[in-house]
Amino acid sequence: MTALQRTETGTPSTGEPLLRNGVAIDDTFAEAFGMKATRLLITADTLAWARQAATSACGFATSVIGCGCEAGIERELDAAITPDGRPGVAVLLFAVSTQELAKQVERRVGQCVLTCPTTAVYAGCTSEERIALGRNLRYFGDGWQMSKIVDGRRHWRIPVMDGEFLAEESTGLLRAIGGGNVLVLGRSRAQALAACEAAVAAIAALPGVIAPFPGGIARSGSKVGSRYAKLPASTNDRYCPTLRGVTDSALDAVVGGVMEIVLDALSDAEMRAAMRAAMLAICTLGAAAGVLRLSAGNYGGKLGKFHYPLREILA
Repeated sequence: MTALQRTETGTPSTGEPLLRNGVAIDDTFAEAFGMKATRLLITADTLAWARQAATSACGFATSVIGCGCEAGIERELDAAITPDGRPGVAVLLFAVSTQELAKQVERRVGQCVLTCPTTAVYAGCTSEERIALGRNLRYFGDGWQMSKIVDGRRHWRIPVMDGEFLAEESTGLLRAIGGGNVLVLGRSRAQALAACEAAVAAIAALPGVIAPFPGGIARSGSKVGSRYAKLPASTNDRYCPTLRGVTDSALDAVVGGVMEIVLDALSDAEMRAAMRAAMLAICTLGAAAGVLRLSAGNYGGKLGKFHYPLREILA
């Protein structure tokens, strides 16, 4: 599901080689997992303040293992399409359970959006199942809070020192997918990173998907287990260039750096679209830019119900 949960065992192709612009595509698949998700719409007097609140709310949210949730900015919103006619930002949050997602939403909105000047927060998705958004945060008003019904949906007006914080009472709960991924093997670290940067830029234009790691890229892929009993995961030594001579390496002698793009999406179709966009962007750079191979992390298909074959998606 994340860099701390997958056994990244993408291996070189065993059948006929597949090349795209000189880049070898491994005959393997990314193994992803079911998650719970929601979308929040954060607005403010200016886009800068909406983005500030969104960035803070998405902080420390790269992996559900250590952070409780995975979160990221989906897109910026023009004032013409937001609930209150102000500029805004759409944020996606993913967690392994409804209970954990609700806890993360309440804490992050309470600490990072309620506190941010001029902001308001609204549900960005609808569903029969819902989790609290402003329902519990209203108690910060210490009895001065007031409810407001807009288009049949309850909102809470919470007095704060710059006026009031408006929060919709609840937000939708969606079934989603976490852990789609692509491993990028480059001739050098800089070339692998540049390829991933191009992929992240392509993903950013798509709806319903985020790449939650810093800048959308993870350099610390992992395997399940460790020689240290207390650790559930440890460095993926097969893909570490510095360990090529002392482990069962998956790297050719020319590979100088490996990076990973991890994706969370609201649907199977959006995950496939994002993985395809990422791979196409990387292959467009091609072997001339030092990209050698694309692979993926999986458990051999035993744990995650969602499988994303790289060659199938790219084709």
